[in-house]
Amino acid sequence: MALNELRQGDVAQAELYFMRLLEQVSDDAEALQFLAARHVARGQAGQALALLLNAVRMHPKHPDLWHQLGVVQSAMGDLKGAAESLRRCLDFAPGMFVARLRLGMVLEQQGETHHALLAYFGAVNNAQAEGRWMSDASTAPGLRQPVLHAMAFINAGRHRIFDAVLEPLRQRYGHTSLARVEECLAIYLGDRAANIPDPRQKPKFLYFPGVPSQAYYGRDRFPWQAEFEAATDMIREELLSVLADNQPLEPFLGHQAPEVLKGHLHSSSAQPAAWDAYFFYRHGDRFDEHCARCPRTTELLDTLPLVRIRDHAPETLFSVLRPGTHILPHRGVTNTRLVTHLPLIVPPDCAINVGGELHEWQEGRCVTFDDTFEHEAWNRSGETRVVLILDSWNPDLTELERVAVTDLVEAIGDFNQASEVPVLAG
Repeated sequence: MALNELRQGDVAQAELYFMRLLEQVSDDAEALQFLAARHVARGQAGQALALLLNAVRMHPKHPDLWHQLGVVQSAMGDLKGAAESLRRCLDFAPGMFVARLRLGMVLEQQGETHHALLAYFGAVNNAQAEGRWMSDASTAPGLRQPVLHAMAFINAGRHRIFDAVLEPLRQRYGHTSLARVEECLAIYLGDRAANIPDPRQKPKFLYFPGVPSQAYYGRDRFPWQAEFEAATDMIREELLSVLADNQPLEPFLGHQAPEVLKGHLHSSSAQPAAWDAYFFYRHGDRFDEHCARCPRTTELLDTLPLVRIRDHAPETLFSVLRPGTHILPHRGVTNTRLVTHLPLIVPPDCAINVGGELHEWQEGRCVTFDDTFEHEAWNRSGETRVVLILDSWNPDLTELERVAVTDLVEAIGDFNQASEVPVLAG
């Protein structure tokens, strides 16, 4: 009856019905929320506070009640209590971006600048992931000014943090040697357009300017590849042992629902599409058991100039593409590193397409490409295809630039993780 009155626009009558409901069901959360909101509307903050404190005692895991309590506490000047209530709300519902925005506002008032920055960044990113706060049209009128303030706060705060990461290198090596890194950071922060010379190239995360835009890199750029290729038979021997012993593989894309996988993999055979992996490193984490199972491969990999960035790289693995599987077009995250394949088992009708340039794998012969170009791969045979994948630095970066990029990416990752924004891994 209360909800029916609300639909008809009679708020006063709805309030009477909710009050009658509470006489019979004293812990009804919806009634408690509504009546607390009515107290606030009449300027009766004390009564709203009492009602909500009682409500969260009866419903300690109800995020909306904690959110509402935090708003009332903030309005009454109890910033410490408001912050605690809003954090409790987010414990139970991390995706409530309005609550995260309000937490940022409270923390800023308390002078907790860094924590306010993290809260604001998490709020804006969560909202925009759902298509909200992209413009005035996608932002509730009452939130437009707070959202604009949060965005300005984020912009200034991120500039300050990431600029500080580069400052020790500037002091030691000078500004000139870091010019391309400075431009890379400006592009990442949105201060400067990327102006990528090849429209096929679209990094998902970080674009490094001033290096050639090309789909494939010649083998002459990687002196270490000759020794790597010479070890093909040894590496294949350890791979075959892994496969013969039915060592556990895992889906490269993780365990996802079939409808999600349809956007990434396609099968041209009666068998379901499958792209499996036997990782030695992933996102910088070492798979000790796998490394021990393939000691000679691991020893060789450890001598190579792999990208090593905490929580991001290296990434090395046996990539196992089952018969009939097509890895659909996709793009990588940054052109600061390149991807190398050492083909180990290659049946007919297997190939990779990078930026519209087709390459057919040849066993024992490396191919290196920039995966920020759209690329796809397929196995149209009736047998399994396996390549060893690793990531190495783009050879057109200087040693200093590699150090600076490492420091920046780790700082960006730490910041994103602290603000509960998913980290893009390389």
